[in-house]
Amino acid sequence: MSMDQDGKSDAWKRGYEARTKVLGKDYVDRAFEQADDFTRDLQDYLTEHAWGASWARPGLDFRTRSMLNLAMITALNRPHELEVHVRGALNNGLTRDEIKEILLHAAVYCGAPAALDAFRVAKKVLGEQGK
Repeated sequence: MSMDQDGKSDAWKRGYEARTKVLGKDYVDRAFEQADDFTRDLQDYLTEHAWGASWARPGLDFRTRSMLNLAMITALNRPHELEVHVRGALNNGLTRDEIKEILLHAAVYCGAPAALDAFRVAKKVLGEQGK
């Protein structure tokens, strides 16, 4: 499916481009395809604000933003989102060892339970990706 971008803001368009570059076009298009009347506005909001107004800013590259995301999502202990962003981090060029170091560093500040969950999720994704 190709997203209909008619009537979308420039921030939404930048966000869609950034989101598909990091997470993959299939993942992003599937998120929109699976959205319904209740969740579609959330997909648009995330695309425009999280991706268009934040990820697409010029101040940090995607690789650095992925590093930050892994640490912050570990702190929040959100395993589903961590799984998505470990894949994104790999797409942005992070290595297995870099991901390990980020999660170890986060363990000091986020605690053992969050680190254990983060390592479990990252190990699953790395295994799926053959890393």
